[in-house]
Amino acid sequence: MAHPASPHLKLYTEHSPKVVRSPIEAIGSLSEVLRAFQRATGWSLRYVAGPESKPASDRTWTVPVNPGDGSPPGHLCLEPVDSEPAAEAPQAAVDFQTAQALAAAIVGMLNEFQQTRYVLWQREAELATGVPLTPLSEDDTHLAERLKTTLKGVTEAVDCQAAALYLLDEATTELKMRSCWGLPFERLMVPARRLQGELADLEALLGHAVVLENTAIMPGWKSPEHFASAVCVPVSSPAMLLGTLWVFDNEVRDFTDQQVHIIEIVAGKLAADLEREVLLREGLEGAQLKKQLMAAERLQRNQLPTISPLFDNWDISGWASQGQDLAGAFYDWFCLPDGLLAVTLGDAMGGGLEGALSACAVKTAARAHGQYHRHSEKTLQQANMTLWTGSAGDQYAVLFYGLIETSSGRVFYASAGNPSVVLIGEDEWKSLSTVSPYLGESPESEYEQFTYQLEPGEALVVFNKGFRNAADKQGVLLEESGLAKLLAENNQLSADQMASMARECLRLHAANQQRGDAAILVIKRTAP
Repeated sequence: MAHPASPHLKLYTEHSPKVVRSPIEAIGSLSEVLRAFQRATGWSLRYVAGPESKPASDRTWTVPVNPGDGSPPGHLCLEPVDSEPAAEAPQAAVDFQTAQALAAAIVGMLNEFQQTRYVLWQREAELATGVPLTPLSEDDTHLAERLKTTLKGVTEAVDCQAAALYLLDEATTELKMRSCWGLPFERLMVPARRLQGELADLEALLGHAVVLENTAIMPGWKSPEHFASAVCVPVSSPAMLLGTLWVFDNEVRDFTDQQVHIIEIVAGKLAADLEREVLLREGLEGAQLKKQLMAAERLQRNQLPTISPLFDNWDISGWASQGQDLAGAFYDWFCLPDGLLAVTLGDAMGGGLEGALSACAVKTAARAHGQYHRHSEKTLQQANMTLWTGSAGDQYAVLFYGLIETSSGRVFYASAGNPSVVLIGEDEWKSLSTVSPYLGESPESEYEQFTYQLEPGEALVVFNKGFRNAADKQGVLLEESGLAKLLAENNQLSADQMASMARECLRLHAANQQRGDAAILVIKRTAP
């Protein structure tokens, strides 16, 4: 460092404060525990800060105590009670091994206690971030006015004439003045400064406070404004660098440590104000988005049919569960002329909002095309064209579409993708599953219609891969056969009870947290 009489450059580096008192010593009851130990055992147990020392004899023993916060450990020392002549030493109440075992137990409790305190300290700080962001209605001061007021305050606090806040761009290559005090307003319209070559700003962004006592003899440090002296400090948060704060003076002068610290504190306040503004905006936008997603989820759930169609000798039920609040699994049914009943089960690929939008498009297409097509494969082909032409070619879906002649019991159905279709009889089941092109895979996809005569007492059950891929704690998949066997053993139940049983079976096989959306449709023909 140069002679104090001559102007020079100062760099201040922030250091972590030294721990004055050990966290262990801050436990108020520790001294009483150690005294009680001595009265009960006749041995002295003392806490000693610093590294563990080597036992002086075979009648002394030390063990480290972990403060729990990363600071250097101290240790507990077990030794005989000090007395004047050795001959007058009191007789210990317990032997050395017993005292040592008790002391080790105390050390274990101390370690656990300190770790718990440290985790609680961290958790309380983390919970502070969960405070809801609620803007004060009476606080209508614009951020620009608050920044200006802060810059004015720091300028006057350190007896200077001007201050300016420069923030980095997204690429961290330029610094642009965003607010100032004591400078002409036109300075805000000056183009951004290239960060490359700005030594003072670069040094500040490394975490140092740069003091230019005489800018005229230190041109290499490039003060952004024409003043005799200046201070540059970083404006940053623990997570990111935001920019720099400059404070300017018209006179060549020195800045005391206290003045530099004041500027650094104000820089921290500026960083907090900027981050608060960002978090408040994002928090409010996130809250609005969450409300919209909840409303969309309720709408999606309420659009699922809940009342079985009023046809004699037919019992229909369904259930769907989304892996997220919004997703792509659904079931549906609707009535057509001439006693026909249309039933569908779909699963749009993709999760979240994307899957929900695709599912809505597929469901709407099936309902619309099903009004004038009386062949299930034609309905699938039209739904496929609707999805293909209405997307960028990246939306796919599984869809089962069936037409039921309620008078005869015949079921005409076709499927796209790989839904599971099983026939449930009395204590037996049969797979009718096929694999076909997904909806939206190609405009030239062809689908085949199948026919089955559903007899009284039989049920046709359709479900998606969300059931097949569910795994128990041992990793065993439920698969199509697992659910089909369970339902066949309980074929006497109603369609709603069978759907509820499938739902409970899925819950018991929910060990894999990444399971997808699940949907099931139960079509049962009851005895007349």
